[in-house]
Amino acid sequence: MKEGADEENQEVSSEEAALSAASRGTRAPSKQHTVPKIPEAVDDFLRNFLRRAGLSRTLNLFEAEWYGSAQKLRTEAPRTAWTGVFMPDALTHGQLLRSELETVRVETDLLRRDVLVAGETLVRTQRERDFHRLQYQRVAEEKNRLIEDFKQLKEHLESYEPARRQLEDKYQAALSRKTLITLEKDRVQNTTDARLNEEKAHIKRESSIKRSDSADKSPANSTVTRHPEDTQFPVGSRLLDPRAQGAFEKRKSPSSFSLSYSFRAHTLPISCIDLHPRKLILATASDDRSWRLWELLPNGEKVGQMVLTGEGHSDWLSGCSFHPDGAKLATTSGDSTVRLWDFSRGCCVLSLPGHGQPTWGCSFHSCGHFLASCSADRTAKLWDLNSQRCRLTLRRHAASVNSVCFLPSSDLLLTCSADKTLATWDARLGVCTADFHGHQHPCNHAAFSPAGDVVASCDTRGVVNLWDIRKPALARATVDGGPMAANQVAFSPSGKTLAVASTDGLVRVVEVDTGVASSLSGHGDGVQSVTFDHEGETVMSAGSDGVIIVWAGRENLK
Repeated sequence: MKEGADEENQEVSSEEAALSAASRGTRAPSKQHTVPKIPEAVDDFLRNFLRRAGLSRTLNLFEAEWYGSAQKLRTEAPRTAWTGVFMPDALTHGQLLRSELETVRVETDLLRRDVLVAGETLVRTQRERDFHRLQYQRVAEEKNRLIEDFKQLKEHLESYEPARRQLEDKYQAALSRKTLITLEKDRVQNTTDARLNEEKAHIKRESSIKRSDSADKSPANSTVTRHPEDTQFPVGSRLLDPRAQGAFEKRKSPSSFSLSYSFRAHTLPISCIDLHPRKLILATASDDRSWRLWELLPNGEKVGQMVLTGEGHSDWLSGCSFHPDGAKLATTSGDSTVRLWDFSRGCCVLSLPGHGQPTWGCSFHSCGHFLASCSADRTAKLWDLNSQRCRLTLRRHAASVNSVCFLPSSDLLLTCSADKTLATWDARLGVCTADFHGHQHPCNHAAFSPAGDVVASCDTRGVVNLWDIRKPALARATVDGGPMAANQVAFSPSGKTLAVASTDGLVRVVEVDTGVASSLSGHGDGVQSVTFDHEGETVMSAGSDGVIIVWAGRENLK
């Protein structure tokens, strides 16, 4: 028995040594090949050996331990190392190697396929690279060719630039010449008509003098010192413009106006604008010491075409006014002078010094021989353009006289002042005929309606008053556009609509009968001046931003 036990121990030691050698020389078998596939020959060999040796107890222990270990390996996860006694044979080792070889072959086939796919992808990518490289070269060549063509075209265009500039100058000169010729034609025609009217009036006056010797001793003639070249005021009743009665203007709602177009006229603020008596030509006066004429074409093409400009004042310009014949322009300035410009000559033909402080505005008599001006020296002056002297100095206001305006086809003159009052004057006698009290702040501007029955005025608080000229004691209507100042008012040709220029950048359009107002926004700064066109269809405004905006009725927008 002892020898059998020793032999059994030697067998176990041999199996352990073989197992440790196998584990050191070969890779450990995987989970699925270790226990479940042990060949039957090993079990039979061990059993026969133990029976021949008579080791029945060892055989029983072996049976129990062998099957217990096998069952345990089947049920538990093989995370721990194999502790049983196992002697691998050549068959088991060959099966393990064949399984590993099959796995390697499968992996090799997969890798071969991946390599083939990668090779095809590489070839395709190289082809695309070559294609895009050719495309890039073609595009680069096309780009270089276009750059060369562009340079040639640019040089070709630059070669035409002097000719284009010359043609543009010729066009501007021709346009200005055409405008000046038209203005001169109108002036000559109006001068001829005025002479005929003067001759008729002179004949009537001579006949009236012969009939009454007392006419020479009238107060109107005795209170004013006569000059040999002084002009007589026209005799006759005031002729109303038919447009003043709304014959040619369509009734428009204040809200019907909207922005049509705009253009920059000056780089510095525009202080005043005025429309030509018969043409769509707008005069502008600016802080840059210059005035300009702009042609506003009805079709909207080349809007704001400048046709003439003039410089001569030594300070900013505050106002401008067209002569009734449309061939001259009067301007006022911070240099305290009033200047008269002749478009046909293209220069200043008359300078009227006499005010002691800056002049704010001017207005022509409808006959064209008299010019009224107002100044910060608290006076308004009436100038005779024929004798080139001051005929009257009107003194009544206690502060700066900010605006002056003749009633169309009349000798009645309207002034407004920073003393919060308005006054009407008889220009023939130089006497004040009425005072208007009602503003609580300095007045900036006042204007007659075309019919002459209504006066509109505005002040520094934005309040606009409408006055009945026959009842100056109390304003008949008030429109509050404050708190910013209202700078200028202008009636439409029918007198039914009033436009107000405001410092808050808005143009307010007021319906005179009802007082309904609407606001037009578009200026980037305060609005300084506003006017209507000849038919009352559009409103033109200018302000401190140097921009002129034309507001048209919606039915006139194209």
